[in-house]
Amino acid sequence: MYYQAAAAAEAWGYVAGMGPTTTIDALERVDRLAAESAVVIFSVSTCCMCHALKRLFCGMGVSPSVVELDEDPRGREMERALARLLGGGAAGGPAVPVVFIGGKLVGAMDRVMAAHISGALVPLLKQAGALWL
Repeated sequence: MYYQAAAAAEAWGYVAGMGPTTTIDALERVDRLAAESAVVIFSVSTCCMCHALKRLFCGMGVSPSVVELDEDPRGREMERALARLLGGGAAGGPAVPVVFIGGKLVGAMDRVMAAHISGALVPLLKQAGALWL
């Protein structure tokens, strides 16, 4: 369920349309941003699924750090890197929302909702220090 950006970079080298250096820079930036807060959501400001996920966390009493990729100058590169981390590649559908908890990739909306429904999300949030119930 968890993936690390550095391991993924070694596994596939580069993203289509970007050179190896740009890909590693984008992955390093994603990894760095993901480690800065207990919960990090990579989002696009106009995405309804991103909005729903932000509301889920806020409704649980969690204050996620949100990275709006459409408002970031390097957002497009990071979105491609996130798509590769999720196993979709550059042409594999939307790459957002993507959630990291405790610096570890949980996944997109489907994995977060599955963890929430199964009861696995709250323990992850507690372990990361995002929730003190």
